[in-house]
Amino acid sequence: MKPDLTELWKRFCSDDDTKAFESLYYALFNKLIKFCIHYTSHRQAAEEIVSEIFVKCWNNRKKLMDIEFPETYLFVAVKNQSLKYNKKYSSIHLVEIEDSGNILLVDTADPQEIIERKEMHHRLDQAIETLPMQAKMVFRLIKENGLRYKEVAEILEISPRTVQTQLFRAIAKLRLALQSYKQSLLKDDPGNKILSIALAVYLINYFF
Repeated sequence: MKPDLTELWKRFCSDDDTKAFESLYYALFNKLIKFCIHYTSHRQAAEEIVSEIFVKCWNNRKKLMDIEFPETYLFVAVKNQSLKYNKKYSSIHLVEIEDSGNILLVDTADPQEIIERKEMHHRLDQAIETLPMQAKMVFRLIKENGLRYKEVAEILEISPRTVQTQLFRAIAKLRLALQSYKQSLLKDDPGNKILSIALAVYLINYFF
């Protein structure tokens, strides 16, 4: 069950509740790291930025009690801090390829199936990375982080209608890319039904 982030926020801001703060931290840390990496392209920098923001939130908690949507507030804070980081280190280009670690199928004892699933997930991640920056950010925030159109619009400073348009365009492009990948798999190996089914599961989880 997803924790009530608003309740956790109120508890640590008004009651100095360290356990509520820790729960909020663990609930959002990985999401914020992935989001930050899209801007900084560097995990270590992302971890430092996100950790620094949480420290500032704790130190200034009494001034933050009126925040209604803490998740949106933190995403916006990470975005702004990431842009400051990029401006400061604009001459440095560091790229790290991240394995999101999402598992959408139950593992079996068959090593070949595990390898195929990882390959398919890698292909999906590659397809997402080919999207224009704004479409990629919209897609990941909604489909991976579970944010609403309005929240994403506030984070990226665009209209909810633009968020919807970018999401639909991203989904259309990814469907084409993954269907093409599926066809190439079956062409190379008509009997490869496991990977075909796995791909269908990915499509359902990401697009519906």
